Amino acid sequence: MKIYLVSLGAGLLVGVIYNLLGVRSPAPPIVALVGLAGILLGEHIIPLAKRLADRPELARYFHQDCAPQILGTPPTGKERDA
Repeated sequence: MKIYLVSLGAGLLVGVIYNLLGVRSPAPPIVALVGLAGILLGEHIIPLAKRLADRPELARYFHQDCAPQILGTPPTGKERDA
C-alpha cells in the first residue's frame, strides 16, 4: 500500500510542477519523453552519489546496473546475426 501512496504523491508533485510551468496534461510527446528521461536518470542520482567515494564500485555500478537500464542491454551475437 505504501508504494501506491508514494506513487500518488509523486504524481501530485509532477502535476503541481506541470501547472507551474504551464504544461497541460497529457503533455506534448516531446515534453513527456524528456520528463520520462529525467525520471529514469533521477532514479540513479542517489545510488551514484553514494558510490562516488569508491571509484571501482562506481564503475561497476554504472556498467552493470545503470547503463543497461538507460541504454538497454547490448545484443548478443545470436541477435546480431539474425
